[in-house]
Amino acid sequence: MDYTTLGTTGVQVSRLCLGTMMFGAQGNTDAAECTRIIHAALDAGINFVDTADVYGNRGGTEEIVGQALAGARRQQVVLATKGHFPMGPQPNQRGNSRRWIRQAVEGSLRRLRTDWIDLYQLHRPDPGCDIDETLGVLSDLVREGKIHTIGTSGFAPAGLVEAQWTARERVRERFVSEQPQYSILVRAIEAELLPAAERHRLGVLVWSPLAGGWLAGKYHAGEPAAESWRTRFNPGRFDTASDEGRRKAAAVEALAALAAQAGMPLVHLALRFVLSHRAVHAAIVGPRTMEQLQQQLGAGSGRLDDALLDAIDAVVPPGATLNPADLGVPPPALADARLRRRTG
Repeated sequence: MDYTTLGTTGVQVSRLCLGTMMFGAQGNTDAAECTRIIHAALDAGINFVDTADVYGNRGGTEEIVGQALAGARRQQVVLATKGHFPMGPQPNQRGNSRRWIRQAVEGSLRRLRTDWIDLYQLHRPDPGCDIDETLGVLSDLVREGKIHTIGTSGFAPAGLVEAQWTARERVRERFVSEQPQYSILVRAIEAELLPAAERHRLGVLVWSPLAGGWLAGKYHAGEPAAESWRTRFNPGRFDTASDEGRRKAAAVEALAALAAQAGMPLVHLALRFVLSHRAVHAAIVGPRTMEQLQQQLGAGSGRLDDALLDAIDAVVPPGATLNPADLGVPPPALADARLRRRTG
């Protein structure tokens, strides 16, 4: 397993980060097996674990992770979690306000059975909350020792820059990392976000490097995807009969051929591709089973040569996203027409 320094933190993290969204109600409901998977990942050299309060039906995944890391294992792990999404029916049980973030952190600490969180991330931006308000409470929590560093997930380049400016001008803790989606099939962040992250020396840990299973060879043109939490949440991403789905399937076939020529599994090609970008520090792998973990572990070291990277670019051009549905919910400025039109 290779390791790298996460941004400017001085903290050494494995280049594969264990993502836990598939542990609990959204994936593997066998807590004992999830614990075995976590322990196997740590034994293989992974020291970076990422979760979120909302995973596993609002808290269930954090509880599994907390139990798995209880005792001496907690000291070995750089533990990251996230908050923002609704954790209850009340309007103030969500978002990035001072009021909610403090409650969210206390809840995560309790479920994770730990006194501190190494990296606490905002799961998404909150247009209704001033970023200085959020940085203020996060700075307080850092001073109290409850969290060590802070980061973001799903922020646009402009949001990252605004947050860096605010931290400097208002003397707040600065974000040290960003967690965006990135894979061979979803390369949009190469245009602006990754260059911005590099300029501001942010650590970058990318999610869905296997494009939701497409780059594991799980989906094929014309073959309906098996029903799952992910297909219900974003059906357009897994529509194999659409024009976009057929384009993705054709790209996957071409990529599988490149992987075979290079003498490696497609999964390793996909993971090593995202780790080849100079701004990316770690790739989040999200196994649901022990078999899936074992398939992914070998990609934690080794590099793709320039000729292979050029061949991948020929299949999916830099900055391209073959299916817009992969990007999920559009930014508020695009989703809400009122934000694009004059009033009065």
